[in-house]
Amino acid sequence: MTERIAKHVVDRALWVSADDAEALARGTHADPFALLGIHDFDDGSLLRVYLPGALGVDVVERDSGTLRCHLSPIQIPGLFAARLPHTAPYRLHIRWPSGEQDTEDPYSFGLLLGEMDLYLIGEGNHRQLGHCLGAQAMEIDGISGVRFAVWAPNARRVSVVGYFNGWDGRRHLMRLRHPAGVWELFVPRLGPGEAYKYEILDAHGALALKADPVALATQMPPHTASVVADPTPFSWHDDDWLARRGELHEPTRPMTVYEVHAASWRKHGGDHGELYHWHDLIEHLIPYVVEMGFTHVELLPIMEHPFGGSWGYQPLSQFAPSGRFGNPEDFAAFVDACHLAGLGVILDWVPAHFPTDAHGLARFDGTALYEYEHPFEGFHQDWDTYIYNLGRREVHGFMLASALHWLRHFHVDALRVDAVASMLYRNYSRNEGEWIPNQYGGQENLEAIDFLRHLNDVVAEEVPGAVVIAEESTAWPGVTQPTAEGGLGFAYKWNMGWMHDTLQYIATDPLYRSYDHHNMTFPLVYAFSERFVLPISHDEVVHGKGSLINKMPGDEWQRFANLRAYLSVMWTQPGKKLLFMGCEFGQWREWSHDRELDWSLLGEPRHAGLHDLVRDLNRLYCELPALHERDTDSSGFTWVVGDDKANSVFAWLRWSAEGAPLLVMANMTPITRYDYGVGVPLPGTWQEVFNSDAERYGGANIGNPGELTTRDAPLHGQSASLSLTLPGLAAVILQPC
Repeated sequence: MTERIAKHVVDRALWVSADDAEALARGTHADPFALLGIHDFDDGSLLRVYLPGALGVDVVERDSGTLRCHLSPIQIPGLFAARLPHTAPYRLHIRWPSGEQDTEDPYSFGLLLGEMDLYLIGEGNHRQLGHCLGAQAMEIDGISGVRFAVWAPNARRVSVVGYFNGWDGRRHLMRLRHPAGVWELFVPRLGPGEAYKYEILDAHGALALKADPVALATQMPPHTASVVADPTPFSWHDDDWLARRGELHEPTRPMTVYEVHAASWRKHGGDHGELYHWHDLIEHLIPYVVEMGFTHVELLPIMEHPFGGSWGYQPLSQFAPSGRFGNPEDFAAFVDACHLAGLGVILDWVPAHFPTDAHGLARFDGTALYEYEHPFEGFHQDWDTYIYNLGRREVHGFMLASALHWLRHFHVDALRVDAVASMLYRNYSRNEGEWIPNQYGGQENLEAIDFLRHLNDVVAEEVPGAVVIAEESTAWPGVTQPTAEGGLGFAYKWNMGWMHDTLQYIATDPLYRSYDHHNMTFPLVYAFSERFVLPISHDEVVHGKGSLINKMPGDEWQRFANLRAYLSVMWTQPGKKLLFMGCEFGQWREWSHDRELDWSLLGEPRHAGLHDLVRDLNRLYCELPALHERDTDSSGFTWVVGDDKANSVFAWLRWSAEGAPLLVMANMTPITRYDYGVGVPLPGTWQEVFNSDAERYGGANIGNPGELTTRDAPLHGQSASLSLTLPGLAAVILQPC
């Protein structure tokens, strides 16, 4: 073939070496810019292009389109070359079997990323990776196109492929920038919406087709390609919200969170209908959450994830919202609408692990690039996922940039960091002999600890007012303590101990609750050791655990009464609040990600009553300072009755910052307690302001109407006392008149 083509070539000096020609033909050439594009040649220049499948190529003036010369085929099919008298800007006119194409030569563009960008990437300190790596639609030298850049330091060759080049990895080979290990290429005349992947000849000579780790948009699953995002800035309207966000996130302010799985909250046409788009959620979810009185909506991970059954907790695109609900601009519109409605937005974010899908980060360039090499460090047996090697500075920087991307680019107010415990311990869920100690012989993952501290410091510095929340299920000390004092620096921690103990208590038959009395009192022993969120999350209503209402013992009336009392206790004890969707109206069916919530239940009185109770609890929690101002201060809570095991009665005081008290009492048996004496700190008249047994909530309407006058009889360490009626399986709130 070489000899046959050579007969038509006058100037054999334009040829490349046989090894270079073979490498181009095989798609293995590591430095295409050394051969292709314009190069100095004797007293002029030469131009080479490699376009497999092309019938012929002409060079024309960039501006006028005037023919400059024909390129001659050389050596291998698709390789063309010619001498050029000058290096003025040019275009290629390419004849394909399917038609003709005018375009600029990708190999006519110089170095793309600046040295500072490359330095910061290599140091793991580039905080704008979403606008540096990946696919960036832009103009270079007046030519519109897309700049592609990807970190793959051990690859032998990287190409960008898509429909624009027939997914042929020989067409757009990228340039490697040393020593950062970043490959780059500008492909002219591409634009937003173009699907692409990287074809990687890995460190072992194997070909892999990979999605972009820093893609800003993706195809909708089951398709797995990345998509060039629209660079048009979103027009935000939430300046006022952002200006006061820091104040709203102070520990003294109320925070009550509605946790949502966007794919199953509601669907078009019921269980098996189409998913709601972000604009549908703007129209329906936001008004619902506002009407219910929640201050924040928390979304299970909406980063692109290949398997819907992971609920988003196995994401592969740490910078791209899932295409299931619309494009990135649609998600930005959702956040903007939340802020205009007075709602904060919390995103679940997963820096602990990533799935093993072949098109993802796993063995990205043929090596353990993003993950630890050894499976004792780099593989989660529980979840069949890889573990990020946060000790590698580039990976540390990649995840840090991801967090900042959601907080800055999308104005998200908080990140809830998933599975923090699995990050902190090298022996998490591992048997002896199945884990590797740290350099000091301990179980702590020092790299992950450094990352979490750095994350919280950087967020506080660069996104004032935004907060980071930890799902940490162990007794690791100082999770919410400032990093300067040796803590991890989180704003809040989910109180998994409170959740476990109180759910165990409420699931017990009231006949035996006296034996589990400590499960309701022990969580208050450590309630102020951290800044806590009290969570009833998705994890408690799935995998055979049953719905929240189905955890309650007794007949249907008792189940609803139990749940009303339980939620009332939750809303009146120290800690911010989080409730998973469906729990607010007592969904009977265990949650399934494949179907929508059972909204028809709101037409039934008991479900509607529970729904109203949660709305009223949110209103009281936000309106009564004693219920939120000293959530993280032990002086804001006082036990009054904590030892009445025989009657399963509890009573406590909550105090506002100014010292105004509220009395909360809970009777966790179905027996009404008449003339129950309880100590109070102020003499005079008190009034019942909430009763979970109220008729409008579906209760028996037993309580304490009107004003109650104290007796001049100290009790329970308080200076005065009241005599109350405590309805069965109910909680009441009283305040001084």
